[in-house]
Amino acid sequence: MNLSNLSPAVGSTRNEKRVGRGTGSGRGGTSTRGHKGAKSRSGYSKKSGFEGGQMPLQRRIPKFGFTNINRVEYKAVNLDVLAALTENGSTTTLDKDFFVNAGLASKNAKIKVLGRGEITKALEVHAHAFSKSAVEAIEKAGGKAVTL
Repeated sequence: MNLSNLSPAVGSTRNEKRVGRGTGSGRGGTSTRGHKGAKSRSGYSKKSGFEGGQMPLQRRIPKFGFTNINRVEYKAVNLDVLAALTENGSTTTLDKDFFVNAGLASKNAKIKVLGRGEITKALEVHAHAFSKSAVEAIEKAGGKAVTL
């Protein structure tokens, strides 16, 4: 056996439906599109969510809640993660570039350091925000928490 005598399993393929090839083919005339209307014409495409003029679902269901347009999203980084990243390295200053290179945040993200875990090394951590417990833990280890 080689590639030249491989073929699909019996019954797994069909011939394509050839439409618009005359009335003798059984698929001439309207070419299986029915009579008139938008669906019978070329270039027809239904808008997503369109329900034939009925009020669409996204407009029928009630709206609720509030979205604050001034909300600031932070990328959370915990102390145990910082400890794991710095335990075998000589890095003591953790700035935005460090977080980006470590894959903890994107270059446009704001970073907030949270207090889960412990650190024993004195680190100078530069971030946009800190939790109280994170600042206490960093300073207890002899480090510094610097807000950007």
